[in-house]
Amino acid sequence: MGLESVNSRQLEGWVAAHLQPSPEFSTAVKQTVKDICDFLKERCFEGISVLKTVKGGSAGKGTALRNNSDADVVLFINCFSSYQEQEEQRGHILAIIEKRLLECLPTLSFGVSISSPRYKDSRDRPRSLSLTLSSISTLSSIGESIDVDILPAYDALGQVMQDARPDPAVYVKLLATRCGPGDFSPSFTELQKNFVKWRPAKLKDLLRLVKHWYKEILKPKYPNAKLPPKYALELLTIYAWEEGMDREDFSMAEGFCTVLELLGQYQDICIYWEKYYSLGDEQIGAYLKEQLRQPRPVILDPADPTGILGQGKSWDLVAKEAAESRVSLTCISDARSWDVQPARPVNVQVKQLQGRSLTRKVRPSTTVWELKGEIEKEWHIPRYQQRLALQQNPSNLP
Repeated sequence: MGLESVNSRQLEGWVAAHLQPSPEFSTAVKQTVKDICDFLKERCFEGISVLKTVKGGSAGKGTALRNNSDADVVLFINCFSSYQEQEEQRGHILAIIEKRLLECLPTLSFGVSISSPRYKDSRDRPRSLSLTLSSISTLSSIGESIDVDILPAYDALGQVMQDARPDPAVYVKLLATRCGPGDFSPSFTELQKNFVKWRPAKLKDLLRLVKHWYKEILKPKYPNAKLPPKYALELLTIYAWEEGMDREDFSMAEGFCTVLELLGQYQDICIYWEKYYSLGDEQIGAYLKEQLRQPRPVILDPADPTGILGQGKSWDLVAKEAAESRVSLTCISDARSWDVQPARPVNVQVKQLQGRSLTRKVRPSTTVWELKGEIEKEWHIPRYQQRLALQQNPSNLP
């Protein structure tokens, strides 16, 4: 049964039954990825040490789909002492990994079928080496598969604590490279993973549903279009939940409906988080403000401030399909969306010359006249007598 045939009462059960990977395949993949990591650490290199391996992607975050999902194995190695060295030597390291995998995979035993390693991108400047793990007949009556990308990376973060913010110097060093958007995002995989991994299970199911819509409804309709990355829609979904619900028990139909409606407002989307970096930081705050001034939509990677997602992509096609799905999908035909604006509200502090201050949370669409109305209610100063002047504060939005 496809999503088009599901009603709102069936939606949560359908996601669990059709989108979540089977426990058997998940267990087999987890063990196989561990075995691959052990091989890379212990048997792949001579004279090169693997500092650590990190599993990212959908599998690492706990949001994998039943079929054609993805996992990243990020390999932090000691021969990369800078981003520059990573850029210069990555191709050589990938060639070593490819050679060793081709030599050793036939001699190893795994609980899944593994394809030969391949490059997804150009062999001239490769970023990763990919393997496809597929279920064998004894595991599941329905074929399941997952693509595993092996990415060598510079260890920019060192030891990562779950909720600890990195030293701002980490990001200063990143910005000094003047890299393109997300060029070195593998170095921040642990933060990207932690940002999602500890979220409620039901939110992860909503993420699966949105990704399923992207892969099975949107992408087949526009196979040649330059669509925004799935990661942008994942972050938009998390934002919608945080602003509209922020609790574990919620309506899947309402959450899905909210995401589709936000996609229709893509020209106003401006989303960012200050979990791992801050607008108030003197060293990187100015750069972040420049990022947030970029043409909408702006969705900033919470772990990598260079990662501004979806710029120059066909958001108009996404919005068109979202509007059509909002009408055609029975599972959300009667759902009400949450009250979520396409940009996060910000705190504005108003200070009198005498020193009294007032803080109000305002939306980007709030007018000065409306703000003056709030001031009038609090201080009984008529709007026409108020004179407001902007004083820049490093922690404020541009």
